[in-house]
Amino acid sequence: MDRAALARLIDHTLLSPDATPGQIAMFCGEATTLGVGAICVSPNRLPLPAGALPGGTAVATVVGFPSGSHRPETKAAEAALAIEHGAVEIDMVIDLGLVAGGLWGRVEAEIATVRAAVPEPHNLKVIIESAWLQSDERIIAACRAAEAGGADYVKTSTGFHPAGGASLHAVALMAATVDGRLGVKASGGIRDTATAVAMVEAGATRLGCSASRRILEGLG
Repeated sequence: MDRAALARLIDHTLLSPDATPGQIAMFCGEATTLGVGAICVSPNRLPLPAGALPGGTAVATVVGFPSGSHRPETKAAEAALAIEHGAVEIDMVIDLGLVAGGLWGRVEAEIATVRAAVPEPHNLKVIIESAWLQSDERIIAACRAAEAGGADYVKTSTGFHPAGGASLHAVALMAATVDGRLGVKASGGIRDTATAVAMVEAGATRLGCSASRRILEGLG
């Protein structure tokens, strides 16, 4: 895969809770050097300083992160404030307790609540914690709820859940379920070139990575 093409698929990610403003500034500089398509930072680090990123590099942030255990209205308010502060993409975590209870209608409703706070053309990505879901049936149901709620992407993982991150099987299943109607973001545990390329080949249209430099250096 061409290095520049892969770079444009990457959401270069720094979500460490102790990341300082100075580290975020350095991170933005690295993103510029690497030519990634987007960066993803915690909402408390927005807005970014003027000129921190070149034009064409999207700014993403997270809401309800990392547990998902927030009221839908809280997630929506967090998303709206993030957009006011310069985010153009929102990655939200679904309520895993609702998923565990099989309450898919309520999962869809909370996604729709956040969607209402994230107007087009802003992207809404829904994090389903695919490793925790375990069964194909629950992964499919989560993708269907995300689509019905108005998401633009389904995303595998926060990278913080003890169950783990992205897997090739989950990415392929998610891609087959949304069938091009939504994008698929693979995130969590993608630390080398081979894994990144394999995720794209499995159907990922975006990659969430903190090891972006190492991944891209593998392509020369």
